[in-house]
Amino acid sequence: MTEQLDHRLSDVQLAAALVRNAGGLALRMRQRGLQELRDTAAQKSSVSDVVTSADLAAESYVVEQLRRCRPEDSILGEEGAGYTGTSGRIWVIDPVDGTYNFYSGSTYWCSALALTDAAGVWPAGPDSLTDAAVLLGAIYQPQEEKLWLGGTLQAATLNGKPIVVDPCQHVGQLSAGTYIHPKWLGDPQAGGPWQRAAQLPAALRMLGSGSCDLGRVAQGELGMWFQHSAPSWDWLPGKGIVHAAGGDTAVVRVNGLDWFVAGPAVAVAELKAALAAGAL
Repeated sequence: MTEQLDHRLSDVQLAAALVRNAGGLALRMRQRGLQELRDTAAQKSSVSDVVTSADLAAESYVVEQLRRCRPEDSILGEEGAGYTGTSGRIWVIDPVDGTYNFYSGSTYWCSALALTDAAGVWPAGPDSLTDAAVLLGAIYQPQEEKLWLGGTLQAATLNGKPIVVDPCQHVGQLSAGTYIHPKWLGDPQAGGPWQRAAQLPAALRMLGSGSCDLGRVAQGELGMWFQHSAPSWDWLPGKGIVHAAGGDTAVVRVNGLDWFVAGPAVAVAELKAALAAGAL
């Protein structure tokens, strides 16, 4: 039985409990039967973009708790959950980020959410939330016992200890987390800008969970991060934590695609320029 949460919890306490419990629920389901999760998984946009019963169960849990504890807030979930409240605030939830990793038996996946001030932009759609103010981001990686928190309501922390982005400013001094689907590499629309940007960092990492990556940018383990077409649930939790950790973020449109960038301010500007140089 997954814990029922107290509505008197603060937003920070509630967010931390939600991602811990959702991540723990997904992990227990995987431990009971990874092959069953694989056998029943449904493919979405590609063979590496899948949804499992654990994603759905974890999202259902988070939605149930939010409807009880924050009935006036709106909800947007990766797996289809949606509710429009009256407060102007919206919880953007990703019950399992890095599902292909989760489904493959890797530890590099997490449960993530963001609480945003979305007054005036919701329910226009998830893309309208890109620039929303992130009151709080929460990311929990269960198998490594890592909980990142941060936003305008909360200083950036990892397991309760303060964190800051890498003090190096220039992209050539930094490692970069990134992701691009193989089919995009040969397409100049995305492959051109990505290759321009990918030549600049000291090293590249492609690990398969945007929120896990962004948590590590906030703590300085990764120098920066970039990816095109990141949905709100992959972007907003980490965006809030990176800002709280002293970093910068940006969205730049190139060849009709939005590129999302996070890291130290100078490096973000340098990477934006490199991406723009890949315009057709």
